[in-house]
Amino acid sequence: QVQLVESGGGLVQAGGSLRLSCAAIGSMLSINAMGWYRQAPGKQRELVATITSGGMPNYTDSVKGRFTISRDNAKNTVYLQMNSLKPEDTAVYYCKSVVVAPPYYRAMDYWGKGTLVTVSS
Repeated sequence: QVQLVESGGGLVQAGGSLRLSCAAIGSMLSINAMGWYRQAPGKQRELVATITSGGMPNYTDSVKGRFTISRDNAKNTVYLQMNSLKPEDTAVYYCKSVVVAPPYYRAMDYWGKGTLVTVSS
């Protein structure tokens, strides 16, 4: 059973920084893309950033230049460094990974439970 365990959320003032981490644990054959999504109150979940297994990042326009996604393949972990945070970044942030794992050995999406980021003005 694959689990994604997130950490690093919290309360920060506008202009501040936070670093989110998400570790994939369990029996896995490989991890493909990893990424972060967020859901603000009353809004749909949206993509924040993704990163391929080769390290190629992709960002939604609203976070370009402020957020940086990275991954440590040896630790099965993806990170999201968030700088210059704004109140509109307030949301629950979810980690998602595309993992090949037993018993089916096909690429499947796994989600973390989410970590709350609150940015005060």
